[in-house]
Amino acid sequence: MKSSHVGLLLGALLGFALIVGGLGDMLIVALGAAIGWAVMRVLEGDLDLNELLRGRSGDRGNRSSR
Repeated sequence: MKSSHVGLLLGALLGFALIVGGLGDMLIVALGAAIGWAVMRVLEGDLDLNELLRGRSGDRGNRSSR
């Protein structure tokens, strides 16, 4: 499935949640979609959690040499 199709489907779901349940429910659906996206990226190997969790702590030693 193309990413444009996924985006269209997600937009339709968010719009439906906004109409039916209001802003709070729409935000819950959006949060669930974001979590699902992140989980799938990790499972597919496209997102490395070690880089995100480590942050910039490994780069601090390089700043003093500038």
